[in-house]
Amino acid sequence: MTPVVTLVEHAPARSFRLPDAAGRALVASRILEEAGPDPYEPGAWRLRAGSKVGAVALAVPGAESITVHITPKVPVARLLFLVGYSSNPRGWRDGSVDLADQDELLPALAHAVERQIDRALRQGLLQGYRTTEESSHVMRGRLREAEQIRHRFGMPLPVEVVFDEFTTDIAENRLLCAAVDRLLRLPGVPGAVRARLMHQRSRLADITPLVSGQAPPCWQPTRLNARYHSALHLAEAVLQGSSTEHLPGRLRMDGFLFDMNGVYEDFICKALREAMRTYGGRSALQARNIHMDEGESIRLRPDFVWYGDSGVPTIVADAKYKARRNRGFPNEDFYQMLAYCTALGLPEGHLVYAKGNTPHISHRVRHAGTVLHQHAIDLDQQSAGLLAEIDALARHMLHGAAMSPQGGAPSGRS
Repeated sequence: MTPVVTLVEHAPARSFRLPDAAGRALVASRILEEAGPDPYEPGAWRLRAGSKVGAVALAVPGAESITVHITPKVPVARLLFLVGYSSNPRGWRDGSVDLADQDELLPALAHAVERQIDRALRQGLLQGYRTTEESSHVMRGRLREAEQIRHRFGMPLPVEVVFDEFTTDIAENRLLCAAVDRLLRLPGVPGAVRARLMHQRSRLADITPLVSGQAPPCWQPTRLNARYHSALHLAEAVLQGSSTEHLPGRLRMDGFLFDMNGVYEDFICKALREAMRTYGGRSALQARNIHMDEGESIRLRPDFVWYGDSGVPTIVADAKYKARRNRGFPNEDFYQMLAYCTALGLPEGHLVYAKGNTPHISHRVRHAGTVLHQHAIDLDQQSAGLLAEIDALARHMLHGAAMSPQGGAPSGRS
């Protein structure tokens, strides 16, 4: 029987009796925060999950494969809301898919993807034009003269042509097909959901599947593919979170993982950007043109920078998905934010943590006067309350910016 390891994100370490080959495979996979032999129990391995959540299967040569399930601390429905909102802030809301009976991440994700694909395909497969280049014995479209001369050496047939074909084999359907194929290969998808995924795959039978290692096709949201939007955003989340890797020692890892650090950071930045739209200006996520030194050799990348109507930076924030320590938040976070404020010439900066004992604390830096704010966002609440908390945070940031000597932020609009 395949060993199954079930862990909870950032929970205390636990001991599991595993074959040595399986334990070493977990160490090599680097999906856990801690993995090593238990010093007090022979034949056992001490394992602790970090910020990665999901399910993976490790194929161990000469031994049984091992399956690892890592459960997030936040409710699964909330995690899928964070992921969906980050992909499409105006498209995903609680209630889009009923997840009341799903309490594990992978089954819930597979269920959500299948339901959204079913809704997208109820009116039939979307069709569109696809540019095709091929060798043909019949002239159609346009002749590729350079390719004809290079490959055919003056021969009249076959001809190298390029033409636009009206077909269902377009990027949107290829993304949905790739997401279904991916979910069908993952461990832990319930039988009932797997059967419904197989049904969706049969509806996409004429779509060209992605080759292993091939980048997913790009698509653009338009009025014509509006019914596909929610399904496409979830499909992209599946393909971005999934991985098939060959590790040292002929190990093979196949699974699906979300990094909660990235999920939280993406959500906070996208939600702040949406909240700031009312006030004008513009937002920059992961700004790349900021340097700490005058010679511009030390690059800084704050998560969120808001530029007021005048075009100058007015607000800087960093999202930190870290558990609170007994003696406070990590000092290096404050050092980093102080560097951002100094480089941008701002009198205050904001660190946005997940949860915390108090919703807001501020610290004034000695001899500099810079004020460093730390905020705590409670993820364990309904989406409406969560977005309302982000809106309140945005107003707090704007009020502080308006009170600063630079001004530059609007003070009354809401």
